[in-house]
Amino acid sequence: MSGFGYRIDEGKPRRITVADALDCSAGFVWVHLSATNAEAAAWLRDQAKLPEYVVESLIAQETRPRCDGYDAGAYLNLRGRTEEDLDSSDLLASVRIWATRGRVISVTRKHLLATDTVEESVKQGSVTDPGDLITAYATAITADLDPVVAALGDDIDDCEQALDADRVYELRRLVTRVRITSIGYRRFLNPQRAALEKMAQLPGDWLDGDDRAHVAAAADRAARMAEELEAIRERASLIHETLTDLRAELIDTRSLIIAIAAMIFLPLTFITGLYGMNVDGLPYAHEPWSFDAIMAVCVLISVGAIVYFMRKQWFRR
Repeated sequence: MSGFGYRIDEGKPRRITVADALDCSAGFVWVHLSATNAEAAAWLRDQAKLPEYVVESLIAQETRPRCDGYDAGAYLNLRGRTEEDLDSSDLLASVRIWATRGRVISVTRKHLLATDTVEESVKQGSVTDPGDLITAYATAITADLDPVVAALGDDIDDCEQALDADRVYELRRLVTRVRITSIGYRRFLNPQRAALEKMAQLPGDWLDGDDRAHVAAAADRAARMAEELEAIRERASLIHETLTDLRAELIDTRSLIIAIAAMIFLPLTFITGLYGMNVDGLPYAHEPWSFDAIMAVCVLISVGAIVYFMRKQWFRR
């Protein structure tokens, strides 16, 4: 089990060990654990004396963003970006937070980029109570996701401007990637918005009005990103349909060219095959000018067929 802690007295933060955090009786304490093993569960249960339902929520393997209020405190689950490898269906890592008056315990299975931002805010003295810490996490996660969502929108804009039959396969790969990523992010941002909104409305004096306003602002930002991701997904679907049409048109054009070539060579193949038979009785087969005559007929048929197709504008379809 690995982790760290901070004790904040009168706005002055001091880094402490996880074990020392239990001995603090005054001020505000934040304990952060990075663990997935039974040791973390034992510490939460035996050392921190947390209720069993809280321990199970903090160490659960599969989670979704949610917020639950209890008499002793509040449980909050948020999702944010990480640089560690994740499953293709799970694009965001979770942070589980248990907040009570004077103490916050957070647990992650994968390192969140937002955790570094929150720790820096603690070091700068911007965090003095549980409400400040939750606000810092909510703000850091949404601020970290915002440019990523904006980049997905820029990718879709580039695809719309670059629609071309010659780049169908390249653009299809890009659109598919953007679509899958937007769906993966939106899957968590909608419940995350609901969780933050619920947190902002929880009763209790450990969360002051300013903290509630900041959490509500983070919820509004998450809602805006979810709406933008839905718009990106819809635009990606429309572009994908357009690329499918362009691909079908490209295939039709190539098939038409092949069909024209086959139709031109069909009579030529018949004539050459007929005079290529090793039998007697073929007209003019023994005349010295028969080869030149057959070649001339083949050329005339080819030219006639090409002129016919050009007049019918087949080459423009």
